[in-house]
Amino acid sequence: MMILKTFPTETLVMAFDSVRAHRFRSFLTVMGIVIGVTTAITIASILTGLRQNIVSLIEEYGSNNIYAFHLSTGDPAADDRAERTRKPLTDEDAEAIRTQATAVDGVAVVAPNLGSSGGNIVADGRSYKRGNTQGVSANYAAITNVSVAQGRFISDADDQQRRKVIVIGVNAAAALFADENNIIGSEVRLGGIPFEVIGVLEKRKAGLFGQNQEDNALFIPLRTAQKIVTESVYMLIIRARPGQLDDALDQSQEILRRRRNVKFDEPNSFDIKTAAKFIEQFDSITAMVGLIAIAISSLGLLVGGIGVMNIMLVTVTERTREIGVRKAVGASRRDIVNQFLFEAMTLTFLGGILGVALAVGISQIIILLIPSLPASIPPWAVVTGLLVSIAVGLVFGVWPATKAARLDPIECLRYE
Repeated sequence: MMILKTFPTETLVMAFDSVRAHRFRSFLTVMGIVIGVTTAITIASILTGLRQNIVSLIEEYGSNNIYAFHLSTGDPAADDRAERTRKPLTDEDAEAIRTQATAVDGVAVVAPNLGSSGGNIVADGRSYKRGNTQGVSANYAAITNVSVAQGRFISDADDQQRRKVIVIGVNAAAALFADENNIIGSEVRLGGIPFEVIGVLEKRKAGLFGQNQEDNALFIPLRTAQKIVTESVYMLIIRARPGQLDDALDQSQEILRRRRNVKFDEPNSFDIKTAAKFIEQFDSITAMVGLIAIAISSLGLLVGGIGVMNIMLVTVTERTREIGVRKAVGASRRDIVNQFLFEAMTLTFLGGILGVALAVGISQIIILLIPSLPASIPPWAVVTGLLVSIAVGLVFGVWPATKAARLDPIECLRYE
């Protein structure tokens, strides 16, 4: 008697033939797989694109920078009542870090959001209300890699003499001045106070959703800001020497703890972070979004898996006589199990490929219609989507394959 055996290649051919023979039914069966894979990869592409933008943004400002605030940033568990009693950072804190920390290359002082009307700037009857006013020290440009397209940045003399000069971002310049060649030396009013425009910032290459806060920047000398607003909330930007970021962080933290009389067993009464810490905070947020995406896609995969199991059970019933013939000529239970498992996995694998193709198409449409919303499909998401789709076919194909393998060949041959 001739024993009929099927090798993996022949089994795959049989599986593809079965799927091709019932195209529409197969398509409807894997719709859940398609939706699950598409959802997961599309969300992963958006989150990956956002992360790449944030990393580029931080690197452009300076990956060797450390940021110190007197309030906690990005900590939902922080006690607001306790934080309100914290004393702000001061010029003396910045000077102490600058002179005492050997791993520090420089310290810039920033006093953000000066006054309720500080964002409203007016020139020649035109106004711009979205300005982001900040009082900055003269070394802010060097520490945060700011470039000036026209004019110059704030100097030490401007700061020491409390001059009323201002450097504006590209959005403010476009809104206030029709002729970009006559901006430098013009007079603008910020909060009703006249300022001379001495510079226009170069637009940053990196940004979030196509925007960067410096596009709306209104930079004035730090001491001028202190004169206008008596209560300023400081932020310190500390640049570490090359290769000494951790040392600079430790030294800066120790100096601030000592100056603020924080005991050795007490937590910091300020917040100090490296650029990498901001990326970690973003990753923690996207992890939650990713879990939600996994939950949504899992529902689609579950529905698709149930559909695959159902259609494979129908296929076993339809091909009962074929199973009987194969067993009669020598096919083992393992051969039958492999045949139907390969068919189930082939079905879900094709669904995974369709899901990946749809995700790629959707990501390209997002980039085309909303250029400010980044989307970048990571290779790991594609590989994972395909592997998961195959795994769904394997898991949900076990019962139909086992049922087919257990059929009695004599009863199968009698089946009408």
